[in-house]
Amino acid sequence: MSFLGVEQSLTGRRWLGPGIDLERAAEAMAQQTGLPAAVCQVLARRGVPAHEATGFLTPALKNLLPDPRRMKDMETAAARFLEAVEQRQRIAIFADYDVDGGSSAALLLVWLRAMGQDATLYIPDRIDEGYGPNDAAMSALARDHDLIVCVDCGTLSHGPIAAAKGADVIVLDHHLGGETLPDCVAVVNPNRQDEDGDLGYFCAAGVVFLMLVEVRRQAREKGLGTGPDLMALLDLVALATVADVAPLIGANRALVRQGLKVMAARKRVGLVALADVSRMDSAPSTYHLGFLLGPRVNAGGRIGKADLGARLLASDNPHEAAALAERLDQLNTERRDIENAVRAAALEQAEARGLDAPLVWAAGEGWHPGVVGIVASRLKEAAGRPAVVIGLDGDEGKGSGRSVSGIDLGAAIQRLASEGQLIKGGGHKMAAGLTVARDKLEEAMARLGDLLAKQGAGDLGPADVKLDGMLMPGAASINLIEQIEQAGPFGAGAPAPRYAFPDLEVRFAKRVGESHLKLSLSDGLSSGIDAICFGAFDTDLGPRLLDHGGARFHFAGRLEINTWGGRQSPQLRLEDAAPAS
Repeated sequence: MSFLGVEQSLTGRRWLGPGIDLERAAEAMAQQTGLPAAVCQVLARRGVPAHEATGFLTPALKNLLPDPRRMKDMETAAARFLEAVEQRQRIAIFADYDVDGGSSAALLLVWLRAMGQDATLYIPDRIDEGYGPNDAAMSALARDHDLIVCVDCGTLSHGPIAAAKGADVIVLDHHLGGETLPDCVAVVNPNRQDEDGDLGYFCAAGVVFLMLVEVRRQAREKGLGTGPDLMALLDLVALATVADVAPLIGANRALVRQGLKVMAARKRVGLVALADVSRMDSAPSTYHLGFLLGPRVNAGGRIGKADLGARLLASDNPHEAAALAERLDQLNTERRDIENAVRAAALEQAEARGLDAPLVWAAGEGWHPGVVGIVASRLKEAAGRPAVVIGLDGDEGKGSGRSVSGIDLGAAIQRLASEGQLIKGGGHKMAAGLTVARDKLEEAMARLGDLLAKQGAGDLGPADVKLDGMLMPGAASINLIEQIEQAGPFGAGAPAPRYAFPDLEVRFAKRVGESHLKLSLSDGLSSGIDAICFGAFDTDLGPRLLDHGGARFHFAGRLEINTWGGRQSPQLRLEDAAPAS
């Protein structure tokens, strides 16, 4: 049965409320633990039993961080890395150009600098070289280095790693592995096919951190001391985990929770500079990492110089950091402009092709490879289906895909590559990249659609809006929001609770920027709440609420604390609405 009778909201979705069993479990937990009801509702939804509630609310790395040696090749990788440090060998770091790659590289650079050692940073150009190691770069690095560490890439790079003649190669990655592994010293990857997958939720920075934990253990066993303080590096791990949309489960909860505390101390000059240009005016949260800091770090790899983000994160020079942060902020603005143009064209093309197919896709001449992934996310959100967006240039097209829960896009694209339909392709369940020959584009997308249909992508409808309960504006206090945040951090795999606010009137509505909507909502008596809806005008939600004509609506969204001018107030991050009658 739908919640508040909403079978079709303004975004075409049905609202579902918590089941009676969930409500009873939350009530029982509140009685047994004395925790606030709002917190118990979140814990009950996550399946946390009452006797584990206190431990869940205080995630500790000592309890949750797995033994690094649970990952295959970890001992070997750490031993070879430590050997290179001991013998002052020449080390190169080959990293992906996104936040996870940049953070992973920065982890190693910062750690090595604390040990009095430098390393060469190499990040490929997205357009000229594409994702991952390539023959020319690896061959050149091998001539001048003894050890090459590939981070957030390399698992499928058999040829390029073979080209690194004369140098040892270690791979620290998390992307889906193939049937065989490249011939190198070690491939540490929780998503290798011969791993059990229990640690597959780690991003690459998490894998790098675990290797440094293992390096610390081996160094201590050899009487070499413990090295730098690893806990001080957790701000980088937290940034990568959230920005790479890794699920906030298991050890990731503790890594992000502790990483946010480290970031709040403002000790890393690169992140301080980035926070300042992003105009962050409150304590860092997962929202800041995912929507303010992450996109700016990514901007260099998308449309600028690929190594800007990693250099910023690794910098210990405030003046250099300020200049890099300013440049990344400028590039992020440029990226938004490029993205908007490509998004409009891609959406028009995808709508003409049909948004109800198992795969929603679009391809265009000269579409910037740096924004196709973001645009694919927008198409996925619009259609509720897996989406791929491809930029064509010459005889090839380079694209990115984004998936929905329950559909493994990375495996499908890897299968497509193995069948010869793609020049190359790979990724993980929710995101993947590909390169395709222009003359095989239609055939490859048709085949990909078939593979996704077999996973059930063609049967998907608009995702239901799952609600945790109902609130009135007067109950949405700062105190309540702080209680709820005890159950965080929230993000991928651990969504923040979503509440319905029934039968409210729109007192004020204003379009903000290109597609956002600012609202003031009231129960018509003495209580109200402000709301913000990002991307409102990308759907029917914005136009309907802006021209509300005095109608009353039910509203659904997540609560947050808005800080403005040093003052805090509750705010609803609006996600959906439906007519109240």
